[in-house]
Amino acid sequence: MDIVLLGRVAIDFNPVDYFKTLAESTTFKKYLGGSPANIAVGMARLGHRVGFLGKVSDDRFGDFVTSFFANETIDTSHITRCQNGECLGLTFTEILSPTESSILMYREGVADLQLHPDDIDADYIAGAKMLLISGTALSHSPSREAAFKAILLAGQSATPVVLDADYRPYSWQNDDEVAVYTSMAAEKADIILGSRDEFDRMERFAGLDGTDAASARHWLQKRAKIVIIKHGKEGSTAYTGDGSYSIKPFPVEALKGFGGGDGYASAFLHGVLAGWDIMDALEFGSAAAAMLVASHACSQDMPTAQAIRDFIAQKKAQYGDLVARA
Repeated sequence: MDIVLLGRVAIDFNPVDYFKTLAESTTFKKYLGGSPANIAVGMARLGHRVGFLGKVSDDRFGDFVTSFFANETIDTSHITRCQNGECLGLTFTEILSPTESSILMYREGVADLQLHPDDIDADYIAGAKMLLISGTALSHSPSREAAFKAILLAGQSATPVVLDADYRPYSWQNDDEVAVYTSMAAEKADIILGSRDEFDRMERFAGLDGTDAASARHWLQKRAKIVIIKHGKEGSTAYTGDGSYSIKPFPVEALKGFGGGDGYASAFLHGVLAGWDIMDALEFGSAAAAMLVASHACSQDMPTAQAIRDFIAQKKAQYGDLVARA
């Protein structure tokens, strides 16, 4: 595998009747959801061999997930079924305007958090070029122990670890838990991706001043080789041992305010695996993010490499070669 992902698989229901509250919306379209699941689809569409470590419900929604993954050529051999009636998490999205969106999650007793340490295969991780851990997987046992086992096994096999913070307040008991467990995972990660808010939560007990520079310095002194801090419409910056590299969002007419981060992660990691210059990888990620916020779905609308290249070329022809470069 080029990449194995571990964590949240859910069902997204996005409204078809736009710009109404959830109370007013009556029609929704069903999609595969969950940040690591979306990234898995994105990586597969970019031509990578992708595997997934996860737990799904033993029902028709579980069938939907595994079938969708299989159709995207994602390996499902390490996705197992819950045996005690746990259900997939449900996510209802509210699209009030192109710039105002929110998410309502049902996360009580969900299947993905039942992933068990016994489900983690050392050979599967050792055979991958990269392991991505979703921060949500750290929020409850036994998924928490399964994720840390995967991280430790990755260390033994020298498989690089990516931590996608993926903070979802519905999953955690309190902010102390977020700080303790995400920081423990971040100390073992080679690449860390998160928003400013997610880094602040991760660094609750680190004694930092809340600036991007302090965060980058802190994690680069641990194990990380790349630290990416995202600021939404203000763009993002990647920090490495060689310096910092910033990218701005591509101009786009947005439909929704979510999903961009998953497109960003998959396209950026595509560039990392291909050995690209970091600015080229960031530009690819920024383009994919823009394409996702302009579309209705997340997983279903993950772009191919050619679609991203065409998008970048079109935007540069319209706005200039440095349209996304800070």
